Amino acid sequence: MPVEIEYCGHSYFVIRAKGVTIAVDPHDGGSINVPTCRIQADYILVTHEHYDHNAVEVAGGREARIYSQRLGEFRLGEIPVKGVKVYHDKSKGKLRGWVAAYIIDAGDLRLAHMGDLGEIPEESIEEFKGLEVIFLPVGGVYTIDAYEAWGLVEELRPRIVVPMHYWIKGSTLPLDPLDRFLNIARAPRIIIETGRTTLSRGELPEKTSIMVFRYPPRAA
Repeated sequence: MPVEIEYCGHSYFVIRAKGVTIAVDPHDGGSINVPTCRIQADYILVTHEHYDHNAVEVAGGREARIYSQRLGEFRLGEIPVKGVKVYHDKSKGKLRGWVAAYIIDAGDLRLAHMGDLGEIPEESIEEFKGLEVIFLPVGGVYTIDAYEAWGLVEELRPRIVVPMHYWIKGSTLPLDPLDRFLNIARAPRIIIETGRTTLSRGELPEKTSIMVFRYPPRAA
């Protein structure tokens, strides 16, 4: 069954599969000076409670079931999810706390949203191997940087890596731009112009590719 992915800027993604809509790490737009992406999700996953990741009111609010920093195995309708504890910094969370990275088994594809990953997750690295799609921060400053991100990609070897949490035009967050990651990443690019795409296992590239969502997206 195909999986639809929509990018709403920063680390905010919408995943639609098996008849449900899942929002991950929604931001409110205004607080980081980018457009607001309002949707009506069935479920909202929050990797950690920082203001640019927990604006649940724009993604369904009380109408959605909200899971914040949820660890272990649980289900969103028919979709199994596993929350894995990783750290937001290189001091085991002493500076910025910890993050729940979510592994989402959407049937045709297994995806991982790594949240604000701040160090290479050596203790839980095996959890993230063998996945088809990984959403990975690359902007440094508050997370791993471009070089660390590419090193992790080389170790995990997903079919698709989607960079996130980098500086985008107009944003007030002092992050590194996406080009810093793209300039060192030795992998083919897949450019998504319209902000959303549909993926299925049979159409995935054989080798790791980088999927870049144009932001703001162009009209379909």
